[in-house]
Amino acid sequence: MRSFVFIALFSLSPVVALAQPVPDLGPEVEAPSLEDLGSLPEVEFDEGGKTVADGNTEITKLDTLFAQLASSEEPSVAEALANEIQKIWLRSGSDTVDVLMSRAGKALQADEHGLALDLLDTIVTLKPNYAEGWNRRATVYYMQQDFGRSLADIERTLAIEPRHWGALSGLAIIQRRLGQEARALETFKRSLAIHPGLENAKSAIEDLEANASGEPI
Repeated sequence: MRSFVFIALFSLSPVVALAQPVPDLGPEVEAPSLEDLGSLPEVEFDEGGKTVADGNTEITKLDTLFAQLASSEEPSVAEALANEIQKIWLRSGSDTVDVLMSRAGKALQADEHGLALDLLDTIVTLKPNYAEGWNRRATVYYMQQDFGRSLADIERTLAIEPRHWGALSGLAIIQRRLGQEARALETFKRSLAIHPGLENAKSAIEDLEANASGEPI
């Protein structure tokens, strides 16, 4: 790749139009980094290994895990549930795509954005209904401050998996960087409703609500 059905309720097209140039974020705003988005789950199979996914079984398991995650009050339990969901998200059902995802993840961690984009371009072409491919490419675009393309890939991610809290968090972070604080606040709240253990979202909501009320942070 070249570096979250909320879509019906929240149109992204005006944001994409505004975000194509790299905005002047000011000297107080740090450059985008993976730390903004939290850690991305690793692809946990060896190259040459095989992953087999039964679509119906995966969907049923995901629904159960999401219900448990939304009602979880114990951080360690929420983290374990989130990890299980992410493992399912990473399973593409294609050995070739799985190997490419593994290589793209390593390239992203090594800041080799060009290589990561080339691999992720191939992934979304081979498997256009694979949400995590679009999400990873959105991450690389975000790292490159190409917010227009990142938002477009976030929209594709959410069209496939509306509960993707990572994509929603990325959307909210971009909205906040573009000065759209009311939209960012709403999007962070959507991600937190799905995954109540998102500490970055909790902190951002507190800051944004304090800003909205005029209180010092």
